This record gives sequence, structure tokens and C-alpha cells, in this order.
Amino acid sequence: MERVQLGRSGIEVSKLCLGTMTWGSQNTEGEGHAQADLALDHGVTFWDTAEMYPTNPVRAETVGGTETIIGSWLAQRGGRSRLQIATKISGAGQAMVRGGAPITGASLRVAVEDSLRRLQTDYIDLYQLHWPNRGSYHFRQAWRYAPRVTDRAEVEADMLDVLRAAAELMAEGKIRAIGLSNESTWGAALWLHLAQIHDLPRMVSVQNEYSLLCRQFDTDWCELSMVEDMPLLAFSPLAAGLLSGKYAGDVVPVGSRRSATPDLGGRITPQVFPAVAAYLGIAATHGLDPCQMAIAFCLSRPFPCIPIIGATSVEQLTTNIGAAEVTLSEAVLADIAIAHRLHPMPY
Repeated sequence: MERVQLGRSGIEVSKLCLGTMTWGSQNTEGEGHAQADLALDHGVTFWDTAEMYPTNPVRAETVGGTETIIGSWLAQRGGRSRLQIATKISGAGQAMVRGGAPITGASLRVAVEDSLRRLQTDYIDLYQLHWPNRGSYHFRQAWRYAPRVTDRAEVEADMLDVLRAAAELMAEGKIRAIGLSNESTWGAALWLHLAQIHDLPRMVSVQNEYSLLCRQFDTDWCELSMVEDMPLLAFSPLAAGLLSGKYAGDVVPVGSRRSATPDLGGRITPQVFPAVAAYLGIAATHGLDPCQMAIAFCLSRPFPCIPIIGATSVEQLTTNIGAAEVTLSEAVLADIAIAHRLHPMPY
């Protein structure tokens, strides 16, 4: 597995990242461990989780469960230095975690300490802010998005509080780097500006949704990512399984993510299945596995991009890992460009 630099952090990671949010809901501890073993065997050493995981849906009784499963794997297998582990603090409004309180310097420390305990480790490689306190346009909120910033000074004060806490945690060796998630270009630019002028930790990456069906990153974010060397950790590169084709014809396979979340978080729309059919057709025409084509597309982007691959079985995970060896031809990319113009923003 090829390895890449995680922005300017000095941390080297695998070019694919293992997503774990099904461990503890759709997957048992044993199944999570099996996926972990498979990923490591294939050189996927960069793993992503979050304090509120598992999802689909988030439940009070399962919050922290995914980190606990990773922790039990580490306790059994050892070799923490082989991995680069990323996790996240939940943003404001997630009632299942700390009553929905916003991210502050104090809550950052509490969340880090709790994650370290569940993960059974002394340090976290990448600690991410799951979404900004001020809200965002992600998770299908773009259709009604209206920025809520009324006091820039207050936003800056909140950011500085978090950055100072991160600096302390880094000095203590508890986190190695800090990153963003579900953030806007304005927000990211302000984080970077404040870090520079106050000599505080620099946000090294951003984890936003990106796939053939969700390409909000392609404009302003693309520029910021490239100029500032801030890699995208692309979550849902298979659009919650839509691009695999398993939901084609509007079916709901037993045990699938859609069986628990019928609208796939707002991704099921009248226009999504024609878009999916277009991409499945491109894959078939060029003799490609549709999952591998979708993940390889993320790897082909002009900005630094690390797809987060998740699965509910080792068979699915094996296929997805295989995308690391796929390079899309100019003919495939041309067909994808045509399909994108015909089916923009299907959800």
C-alpha cells in the first residue's frame, strides 16, 4: 500500500483510510476485529473513528462503542506504532454526547481523555473537530444553508480556546495533530490564519463528504486544499453504498445500511438512481468494479485526497482496498465528466 504525507503534519499514512463507524452497530466486535486484521494485512494503517460512533443510527447506549472495539483489538494484537489512528470530538447539537454541548478547550480535553481510555492507547495521531459549533452546509443542509455567524470576534475567541487546548494536549503527547471535519472554506481559512498569527497548532486536514455523487469540494475547497496542503479525508466515497449498485432499482437489502436508515441520510431522491445508473454503466463499459472505480476516482483528484473506505464484511473491504491498485484511464474520466454534467448534485 502506497503511503502519503498527511499534509504538513509530518505523519505518514496509507493512501486509503479504514472507516469503522459500523463497528458496534452493523458489525460485532469480532467482525470489527476481522476487518482490522484484513486492513493491516493489506497495509491500510490509517484508521478513522469518532467518539459518537457507531452510527446508523447514533444511540446513547452505543456512543463510544467503536473506539472501544478498536481498543480491544489493540489490547489483543499490540503494535500501536503500526497504526495512525484518527478520531473526533462531536460538535454542538449532538444530544447523545455531553448533552449536545459545543466544542470548547475544556471539552476537547475531556473528549481526548475519554477517547484515549476507550482506545487503550497513550496518544491519538489525528484529532478532528467533527463539525463546527456555528453549523455547516454538510449532511444535506446545503439546500437550506444560511451562515449563522453574527459575531466574528466570538467565533475567533472560540477557535483560539480550542487551538490553545490542542497545543497543550500536543505538548503532553496526547495528540500528534489536529484536523477539521464538515467545515467550510471560510472556516478553514480562519483556523489557519489564527494558528499562524498566534503560533498555535495548524489544522492539517479536513474530513468532508466526497464522491461521484457529492462533489462540493471541487471548487473553493479544492483551491484551499491544494494551496494550503490540507488533504481531504473523503468520507462516503461510495455514497453510503449507492455507488456499489446494491440499492439499484430502489431495493433495500436485508442488513444493509438502508434497512436501518431508509433515506440514507437524505441521499435517496428521485434523481439519485438515474445518476447511479450512469456511473454503474461507465464501470460496466470499461470492465471496472463500480466500487473500485468510485474510490479510484477520489484518488485521481487534483487535490490531495485520502478516501475513507468502510464496509460491513471482509469481502466488501477486500474489494474496496483493491481500488488502491486501480488507475482510471482518460476515457473513463471523460465519461465520468459527462455523467457529472448530466447528473449534478443528485441529493
